[in-house]
Amino acid sequence: MNLKVGIVGLPNAGKSTLFNALLKKQVAFAANYPFATIEPNVGVVPVPDERLNKLADIVEKEDGIRPPIVPATVEFVDIAGLVKGAAEGQGLGNKFLSHIREVDLICHVTRYFEDADVVHVAGGVDPNRDKGIIETELILADLQTLNKQVETRGAKDKATVRKWELIQTLKIALDSGKTARAVIPDTEDREILQDLHLLTMKPVLYVANVSEEQLKKSDQFMISAKIEAELAGLSEEDQKQYLKELGLSQSGLERLIQKAYEMLGLISFLTMGVKEVRAWTITNGTKAPQAAGVIHTDFEKKFIKAEVISFEDLVALESRKKAQELGKLRFEGREYEMRDGDVVEFRIGA
Repeated sequence: MNLKVGIVGLPNAGKSTLFNALLKKQVAFAANYPFATIEPNVGVVPVPDERLNKLADIVEKEDGIRPPIVPATVEFVDIAGLVKGAAEGQGLGNKFLSHIREVDLICHVTRYFEDADVVHVAGGVDPNRDKGIIETELILADLQTLNKQVETRGAKDKATVRKWELIQTLKIALDSGKTARAVIPDTEDREILQDLHLLTMKPVLYVANVSEEQLKKSDQFMISAKIEAELAGLSEEDQKQYLKELGLSQSGLERLIQKAYEMLGLISFLTMGVKEVRAWTITNGTKAPQAAGVIHTDFEKKFIKAEVISFEDLVALESRKKAQELGKLRFEGREYEMRDGDVVEFRIGA
């Protein structure tokens, strides 16, 4: 599964600068990993994961071949046309809806930086006002969706009856300015409403786009789109040096991806061999057969068992063969819940 993050924000908030930085990273990524698909409004970038290099070191040491590294990826989707009045046809109108409905998480870029040369579409710099404008447009779009729903008269199916009850509750709540995610916390109720693809049901990560000086002074979740654009044009070594000079250990993009994984409850398991060392994204709590199915759908059906070792244990021993000899590799069955950093080889039947 690929994580999809939609980037929204008012004009001149820095959304395009951030997205263009992602595109630069995508071009570099695609040069090394030809499977990455490039589309005009999609940036496909690797999930930073130092564990993969360490596993590749072990394979190279044991087998004399350094395997290619295939990281998990995140798709960043540029959601255009989201301005005040978008739900009523302003800007690009509702063209943004189809894109935003496909994403797992909304990354809302708000402007904090001051720059006299970059005019703000809504007046002076006011992040709370901008947040309100975008949220209102998403609420209005959801109200349009809800108002189109028709009650199934005489329905006896509990889910159908419950769905109509939830729609009535949501209409009142959204009309008063609340979001669907705030009103419907229950997981089962959310599943009943899933086919409506409500925009305000999606989790939102608010990203403050700040200047370099503001970034140095704050420990909040902030990104400088300008700095990200500069980093994207540097080599890996130069990036590390530049971040060190800024007093940062990670780029904003790396922190953004980590935060998105955390908010969505995602983890990665790892596979290794001479063909490739790879990270696979799954939801926390996924059981071994379903994790195998992420690699290939047939693997879930034909799952027998999983041979597992934690990344930390394997790296401490520096050898998969030694781990096997010492009995550190363990076999897990169908009820095993995968953990982040599990290094696994699935045993599959014919």
